[in-house]
Amino acid sequence: MAAVKENTKLIFAPAGTNTNPRADQYTKGSLTRSQLSPFPFTQFHTWFTHARSSSVHQPETVCLSTAHLPSGHVSSRYVYLKELDARGFVIYSNWSHSRKAEDVRSNPQASLAFWWQEVERQVRVEGKVERLSMEETKRYYDMRARGSRIGAWASDQSQVLPPAGEEGGGNGKDDGRAMLEKRVKDVEERFEGKDEIPVPEFWGGLRVVPDMVEFWQGRENRLHDRFRYSRVGKGDTKGEEEGDEEWKIERLSP
Repeated sequence: MAAVKENTKLIFAPAGTNTNPRADQYTKGSLTRSQLSPFPFTQFHTWFTHARSSSVHQPETVCLSTAHLPSGHVSSRYVYLKELDARGFVIYSNWSHSRKAEDVRSNPQASLAFWWQEVERQVRVEGKVERLSMEETKRYYDMRARGSRIGAWASDQSQVLPPAGEEGGGNGKDDGRAMLEKRVKDVEERFEGKDEIPVPEFWGGLRVVPDMVEFWQGRENRLHDRFRYSRVGKGDTKGEEEGDEEWKIERLSP
């Protein structure tokens, strides 16, 4: 494709079909205050269970957003929700050199956004983050496929993989994948014949402990139903059960 000329729109109002460019209407449900649990975690569990029973494709898929300080630069990526407990939402990843690791070290806050198209629902979460203990991490890590555990050791996440060839310039046949595959091979040889592969010290779980959770149900004419749970009080919640907390629930304008 040639360079895009100034003021040229490559995409404009992409919705509907070729014969009807207007955005689709959301008609599959509604949400009222009386339908909500007093607690966001139980409400999320209800919606998540419904999403699974409604054949939503991988409802555990979630967009994790973080921001670096002092620059304020924001970055997002899709990950899998792996746990929900009375404190928050848990994902697992590399916490050494990845962009999100750098963000979290400078600014221990994050947001999550779930989108379930099949039921026309989304959930947003905002809050502080905390690392899981090695004991908690190991419980999940040991459940992973062997190849995924090997991959956790082999991948220096988000770091550049230079092409093979003189001075890293490449020979036209490799774009950097060869280095990754060599690292995987090296790790496979390191743990060959061993059933147990230890958890890398740079890998583990991260829990988003929410101050806010929003539940969104699509409605016609963009007049969506939105309800926000806000934690009452900003103190430390360690050791608290969900029933020990208080949450304010408010309807938001769409």
